[in-house]
Amino acid sequence: MNGPHLNEHGVEMTSRRIFAWDELDGVRWDDEGVEGQIITGEHMHLIRAVYPPGAVYEIHSHPHEQFSLLLEGQLRLTVGNETRDIGPGDGWYAPGGVPHGGLVLGGYPAVFIDVYSPATTWIMGELASARPVPAVGRG
Repeated sequence: MNGPHLNEHGVEMTSRRIFAWDELDGVRWDDEGVEGQIITGEHMHLIRAVYPPGAVYEIHSHPHEQFSLLLEGQLRLTVGNETRDIGPGDGWYAPGGVPHGGLVLGGYPAVFIDVYSPATTWIMGELASARPVPAVGRG
């Protein structure tokens, strides 16, 4: 392979077929203590986000579909006109253009997985404002 393989939207695709999160570089927004990691395929992004206790998951929207699954912690989540407290194993779907966000509840971080489609450069711009954090595992 000569150089990185880009998808149709110009985003570098992973060459990994099996991975562990501790093998992947991440990013951190120091002001908020929020961390994230991303892996990109041909048509979607997979993101792991970690929000510290009490953090705000700012209400926002974007033109892309998003499915998310909360792995750890608790969130008071709003998607469109619906607000609920959710816990591990609960998830949400935000169609393109629908505002969503929330608040981390309790004394533990909220860890969730996001799947965005399509895999375009817009999310890469969001991640560019954070500090890179190298992988900590067996990479």
